[in-house]
Amino acid sequence: MSRFSPSPGVHRTSWFRSALAGSRHRALVTVGLDRADFAGARSEENEEAAVLDNLIGRGQSSPPAQGKVGLDSIRRPVIGLALGGGAARGFAHIGILRTLLGAGITPDVVVGTSIGAVVGGAYVAGHLDTLEEWARQLQPRNILGYLDIRLNGSGLIGGSKLAAQLEATLGQTLIQDLKQKFASVATEVRTGHEIWLTHGRIVDAVRASYALPGIFSPVLIGDRWLVDGALVNPVPVSAARALGAEIVIAANVSSDVFGHGTTIFSHGAIEEVIEPAAEPAAKRGFGRFFSPERFVKQEIFGSETRPGISKVMVDAFNIMQDRITRARLAGDPPDMLISPRVGRIGWFDFHRADEMIAHGARAAERAIDSIREAIEEVAPQAKADVPVET
Repeated sequence: MSRFSPSPGVHRTSWFRSALAGSRHRALVTVGLDRADFAGARSEENEEAAVLDNLIGRGQSSPPAQGKVGLDSIRRPVIGLALGGGAARGFAHIGILRTLLGAGITPDVVVGTSIGAVVGGAYVAGHLDTLEEWARQLQPRNILGYLDIRLNGSGLIGGSKLAAQLEATLGQTLIQDLKQKFASVATEVRTGHEIWLTHGRIVDAVRASYALPGIFSPVLIGDRWLVDGALVNPVPVSAARALGAEIVIAANVSSDVFGHGTTIFSHGAIEEVIEPAAEPAAKRGFGRFFSPERFVKQEIFGSETRPGISKVMVDAFNIMQDRITRARLAGDPPDMLISPRVGRIGWFDFHRADEMIAHGARAAERAIDSIREAIEEVAPQAKADVPVET
């Protein structure tokens, strides 16, 4: 059975620092959406990637030492929070955030991928309470109400209903107007480039970041079609550092995926919603032989004996994300890695938000002392980097 290493839990990763200095991890990164914001990356022969070193440009925020360091940064380093993808499991990020904030650990930089962008975006926009309240009331029946399933187009789910909910929660908030630095990670379909969305409406940035290929339709921003950022950077530590974080706390909710917990929904949850809707159609003409509702149940969600379309795609995405996460975290490790034990929760088990939030809170509680130690270790260097006014 394939397992993620390190295992779920709390891990100090500062010991990777020496290895990081010689890292050759590659990615072609754009900050924002303007071509002029390309990160000055160097291309190499026979590779479409570029080395993530010379990050410059209008879209990237200035480094902390360039006049944007406040008094608080003199007392402690700039803290970054990287929230990873993981669909429903990402509700654990809510518990992690609650615990960190309760302990007085407030992130200055927040970067999210997929569901991590949703939770991180709600937090920096001041709507974490609203998101948590909405998540806790989700049940199988109202979850399906947000899924505008269609059999044509570029995704099984159009996404307009869920987008409307996000609009109601986040409104017209612009990323550049936020008090904290925020970036949402997405992937450009045509090129495979990693995109950091640091400007524009936060709703659009979040939608692009969770647009799981094949499940949700891609999101058009500017002249680019964007999909789930987990294709290229599932736990965006590198983005948090590029935005000025001196110490990065990462949350990975996909570290315990294989062997249990790759179900789309618990068995019976789909049937109890779809079967009643299918009965009237089954009594009329062609409906005796075919109904869209029955197709949704059998072909898209599958059964206990045969996986449906969505399960095959999500499980394949699971495998890919696991491999990419391992490589990215090894090449650019955070200072602290929090991995909640959510392995028995399926990717689409959104109705289990209470459990996931609790798992996240417990994982963060175990990490508090280590995080404080890491902050104290970095604090002297942070003070030394602060420019002295003359």
